[in-house]
Amino acid sequence: MEKEKKKDTAFKLVATNRKARREYQILEAHEAGIALRGTEVKSLRTKGCSIDDSFGRLEQGEVYLYNMHIPEFEKSSYFKPEPKRVRKLLLHRKEIERFIGFMIQRGFTLIPLKVYFNDRGIAKVEIALARGRLLYDKRRKIKEGIADREAERELKKFRHGR
Repeated sequence: MEKEKKKDTAFKLVATNRKARREYQILEAHEAGIALRGTEVKSLRTKGCSIDDSFGRLEQGEVYLYNMHIPEFEKSSYFKPEPKRVRKLLLHRKEIERFIGFMIQRGFTLIPLKVYFNDRGIAKVEIALARGRLLYDKRRKIKEGIADREAERELKKFRHGR
């Protein structure tokens, strides 16, 4: 009998930015690599990270991620990187140029949506071009959600004959 190797195509989710879809209107999302140092990968695998207040910024033709908190790995001896240090995102030149166009001309923001390990075990960040929602947009979205839930509730009652 031969042993069959199954490739796990699912990725391991590390962290999500739950506030992003509520606070921002997402235009498009891209996958980017992230430059990590030392034991940050082990810390990501065990504890995860926080990307709730993170944002991306363009500097000198490169994209950097600010305020991403990766906790220190306890078992590391002497090399402990700063938990909230600035991390470089690894993107193709064409993607960076596209981001520059959107951010400068149209006033969009780069925000991380999730951090995960892909099927090859490489840490990736899904970043999105987004525009901040105004207060009345947030209120309208909440009202639409409530109306949708009420409509579903009424349809469920009708289907089950109550």
